[in-house]
Amino acid sequence: MTSILARTVALGAFTALAVLPMAVSAQENAKREPVISVSGEGDAAVAPDMAVLSFSVVKQAETAAAALSENSKAMKEVQTALKAAGIADRDLQTSNFSVQPLYKQFEPKDGVYVAPEITGYQVTNGLTVRVRDLAKLGEILDSSIKLGINQGGDIAFTNDKPETTVTEARKAAVADAISKAKTLSEAAGVKLGRILEISENMQRPMPVPQTMMRAAAMEKSDSVPIAAGENTYKVNVNVTFALEP
Repeated sequence: MTSILARTVALGAFTALAVLPMAVSAQENAKREPVISVSGEGDAAVAPDMAVLSFSVVKQAETAAAALSENSKAMKEVQTALKAAGIADRDLQTSNFSVQPLYKQFEPKDGVYVAPEITGYQVTNGLTVRVRDLAKLGEILDSSIKLGINQGGDIAFTNDKPETTVTEARKAAVADAISKAKTLSEAAGVKLGRILEISENMQRPMPVPQTMMRAAAMEKSDSVPIAAGENTYKVNVNVTFALEP
């Protein structure tokens, strides 16, 4: 009796295992539906309304204390001038600060290594500035250079609030995707259904740095001429549509 019962249980388990893959396969087939996936691209341009400046004051002296004192004096004058030009405290940020020894290298004597000698110190103090009034940009660059900025000077034009422009790019990208999907479905002789999935990838405009030191050296007028151009925001979307039978 026990043997018959064991065979019955084993047979029931085998039957369940055999039916399970068939049930899963049936469920997968029931869930699967014809779809079409397309990508869409859209972009929108807008004039920048803000510039981000990056520059440094670099000073050298025989001692670290002397180099730091000279650097701090020059940077204080620069920051005072920037604030007088209307730059708010929240738009001024120290970006890099370093104190490094300066070495004098010696040639080996009779094949014997001679250690370098410290001859002074260099202090570098970087500053990142957001200029929200582009009409003052040339004047700010010019005065900063005259007051002690002597390294760097990259300018990146950007937008403080680009949401409206990005929205336009998104709409254009989705419209492009829908247009492609309609063309493909009509060519295939099928009917386009509802959207099943949509994803987005936005590309912000890459800043094109301009070196203000070079521009200032070339321009002899009271302020540096600046051309801001336009920023183009690009959006890519991937859209999956159902196909109606």
